[in-house]
Amino acid sequence: MNAVELRDLDVDGLRAREQELDDQLFRMRVQKSLGQLESPGLIRGVRREMARVKTILKEKAK
Repeated sequence: MNAVELRDLDVDGLRAREQELDDQLFRMRVQKSLGQLESPGLIRGVRREMARVKTILKEKAK
């Protein structure tokens, strides 16, 4: 999702997306440690999207 799509979500939707990304990042880290992750570069994208979600949550909190 890009920033425009994330801004359209409400706070509950953003928190749900943040939780989903956190779970996905955890699973990817486990796979990486076991050597099963096909593309380690995907972790970077998930971390960036989580940062976007957190930034938009802080903006909406103001």
